[in-house]
Amino acid sequence: MAEAAIRYRICPRNPGAHLFAVRCSVPFPDPAGQRFGLPAWIPGSYMIRDFARNIVRLEARSQDGPVAVRKTTKDTWICDPCSGPLTLDYEVYAWDLSVRGAHLDTMHAYFNGTSVFLQVYGHEQDPCIVEIDPPPIAQKWQVATALSRLGAAEHGFGTYGAGSYEELIDHPVEIGDCTVATFEACGVPHEVVISGRHGADLDRLCRDLQRLCEHHIRFFGEPAPMDRYVFLISVIAEGYGGLEHRASTSLLTSRHSLPQPGDTGVSDDYRSFLGLASHEYFHAWNVKRIRPLALAGADLGREAYTRTLWAFEGITSYYDDLALVRAGLITVESYLELLGETVTRVWRGGGRFKQSLADSSFDAWIKYYRQDENAPNSIVSYYTKGSLVALALDLEIRRATSGVRSLDDVMRLLWVRHGRTGSGVPEDGVERTASEVAGVSLDAFFRSTVHGTADPALADLLGDVGIDFVLRPADSDADRGGRPARDGASRPRPVLGVRLAPGTEVRLAQVFDGGGAQEAGLSAGDVLMAIDGLRVDPASFERTLKSRRVGDRVHIHAFRRDELIEFDATLGEAPADTGVLQMRTDADAAACAQRDAWLKGDGAGAGQSRAARSA
Repeated sequence: MAEAAIRYRICPRNPGAHLFAVRCSVPFPDPAGQRFGLPAWIPGSYMIRDFARNIVRLEARSQDGPVAVRKTTKDTWICDPCSGPLTLDYEVYAWDLSVRGAHLDTMHAYFNGTSVFLQVYGHEQDPCIVEIDPPPIAQKWQVATALSRLGAAEHGFGTYGAGSYEELIDHPVEIGDCTVATFEACGVPHEVVISGRHGADLDRLCRDLQRLCEHHIRFFGEPAPMDRYVFLISVIAEGYGGLEHRASTSLLTSRHSLPQPGDTGVSDDYRSFLGLASHEYFHAWNVKRIRPLALAGADLGREAYTRTLWAFEGITSYYDDLALVRAGLITVESYLELLGETVTRVWRGGGRFKQSLADSSFDAWIKYYRQDENAPNSIVSYYTKGSLVALALDLEIRRATSGVRSLDDVMRLLWVRHGRTGSGVPEDGVERTASEVAGVSLDAFFRSTVHGTADPALADLLGDVGIDFVLRPADSDADRGGRPARDGASRPRPVLGVRLAPGTEVRLAQVFDGGGAQEAGLSAGDVLMAIDGLRVDPASFERTLKSRRVGDRVHIHAFRRDELIEFDATLGEAPADTGVLQMRTDADAAACAQRDAWLKGDGAGAGQSRAARSA
C-alpha cells in the first residue's frame, strides 16, 4: 500500500517570510498528463476562499528531469506526460490567522490541509503519507494533530498518514511551543493543545471539557465515533472562531476567555469559550458524520448548495449552550440569559423578514460569509435564527407527544440512519425525521419558520415549560439582552436607527431600515461631526440622543468621504427587540416537570432511542 501512496512533505522553511515548502510525490502519474488542484473552500466554512492564490512558486520533475507544468484554471495545474514518480515542489504563503487557512511566523506554524496539500486527480482514494519537517532553525516546537502517526514520536516531527485525500485535509496541524494537557471522556483519549501565551488553569479546563465531551458522547450513545480527539486552541488578544473536524477542532479565542487559577465561577468570556468548544464537538456527529447529502463528497473546487445549513449549524447552535446546562457547567439562569441574547441578535435584524432560513443556507456562499453594511437589513443567520427554530422544534415535538419525544430523539435517529451508515441526509431528511418522531406532520411549522420568514412562536411554546418570553427596548446601544431592563427608565429612549463602528469617530457602520437616519439620507460610512451644532464623539453620541425625546428633529453635520453635508433626522423610539427569558415563579407542577425534562435531558427520548438503535 505504501508504494501506491501519495507522499507529501511539508516544512515551515521560512517563518520570517511566512512560507511553507511543500512537496507532493505521485508514484504512478496519469500517462496522459497528471492534473493537480487545490481546494477553493474548506468543509465547514461555506465561502470560496481560493487557497491557490497563496501558492507563490511551483515546479515539477520526474526521474528523467524537469517536467513542464502549466496552469489550466485558477486552482488547477497539469504536468506533461512522464514516467513516475512525479514530484511537485511548491511554496505556500501562510499569513491567515484563522481556523480556516494557514499561518506561519517565528512563534508557531499552523495549517489546514486544504491550504497546503495539492489534490492529485484520479488518486483521491489512495492513502497519503505526510512527512512533517522541523523549521531550519532549532526550535522547541512540537507537532499536534489528529493525523495517525506512522513512525513519528508523540508530538514529534516525522511521518504521519491518512487513508485518503479527504481524510488528509480533515486533520489540521499545529506546530509550536505548545501547552499540552490530556483527559479521557468515555474511555476516549482527548488532548488540549494551547498555542500562545496564557495562564489558564489546565486542570479545571480539562475537567470542564471532560464533562462536556462525556455529555455529548452519551447523548448520541457510546462508543464515541473517534478513537482520539484533539482540541487545538490558539490564544490571542482578541478573537473568536472554531472549525470542526472528524477527530479534532481548531478554536481561536482570547486569552482572558480561559479559566485562570483561583477562578471559581463561570465568567461570560469562559462561558462563551465553553459554548464554542461544545459547538465544534457536537459537529463531530452533526455535520462530520450526519452529513447533508449535498455536501457528502462535494467538489471543493466549486460551491456545493444545500438549503439545510439551518439544521446542521442551527441545531448545533441550539445544543451547544443547552449542553452546558445539561452537563452542569452553567446554571439554568445563565442558560436563559444566553437564549435571551440569541433572541436579541435575531430580533434586531430586519433581514429575517426578507430571507428565509432555507435561502440563507443556500446563499451562504455569497451572503452570510460576505456580510456588508446592509447585512442586518437583508439577511438572516442560519446559526442564530436556526438555533431558535431548533428550540421551537424541540418544544413542538414535546408538546405533540406530551413530553415522550423530543428533538433529542430526532438527532439520535439521524445518527443511527445516517451518521453510522455514512448515508447523506437528503434535503428534506431532517424535516421528515422530525415529523416521524413527533407522530404528526410538522410541514406547517417548517413552511413558516424555515421556508418562510415567520418568527418561531417562542412565547407560546416556552409558556408550556414555565418560561416567560419578554421583548423590551434596549437600555443602551451596548445592551446585548438576556437580562431584565435596568431600573430608572422614565420615558421611551430616542434612537437614530444606526450602529456605530468601533473607533474614535462617530462613524456609521450600519443604518437600519425604517430608522430616522435612513429616512434622513444618512448612509453607512458617514462620520457624524455635530448634532444641533454641538460636536459629538463616541462617548457623547448616545448621551446626546438621550437628552432628546422621541419625535424630536435633530440637525446633523456629517462628512461623507471628504464632503461636509447636513441632515435633518427625526428620532424614533427604541424598538422592543431585546430578549429576556425568565422562569415563572407561579408555574404549575406539570410545566415545571416539562421544564426539567427539557433542561436536564431526562425522561424524553428513552423510548425513541431504543427504537432508533433497532432502526
